[in-house]
Amino acid sequence: MAKEKSTRGAASQFFVAGELARRGYAAVVTLGNTPNTDILCSNVEGTRFVHVQVKTFIPGNSRCMVGEKAEIDFGENFFWVLGGIPEPGSDGFQYYVIPSHEMSVNIKKAHSRWLDGTGIRKAKREDSSVRVVWLKPRNADDWDVAQYKDRWDLIEQMLRP
Repeated sequence: MAKEKSTRGAASQFFVAGELARRGYAAVVTLGNTPNTDILCSNVEGTRFVHVQVKTFIPGNSRCMVGEKAEIDFGENFFWVLGGIPEPGSDGFQYYVIPSHEMSVNIKKAHSRWLDGTGIRKAKREDSSVRVVWLKPRNADDWDVAQYKDRWDLIEQMLRP
């Protein structure tokens, strides 16, 4: 399972970079050499850049796992892309393009609400480094990420000369 998770994650980075390249941008996968950037992307002129952090899920799943760093606002040139990479032989790639500020604010709120709740046995929850982005809201208080589905225009705005 760990091998499948890492290969799916690597594939997701390349699919996202490919989508950016398809849209006319230069996108380079950093291959783990940059702690907070999976893809560095620029306009053709090389005058504007964005950093992209990719997290992977399987389409049809209800959530995508991220780490504590999702609570950090890395600035306006930083985006999270949640990449739904289907099983081989299936269609249905899904992408959620989320600005860093929106991710950090909403992940902090959601994690704080989760910590304030209680677990299965009514025990106080222990903090964890894992954060969850629910792809479909479970209740009225959940963040609805649907507004970020296929929002490549948010990155494109930042890359205009």
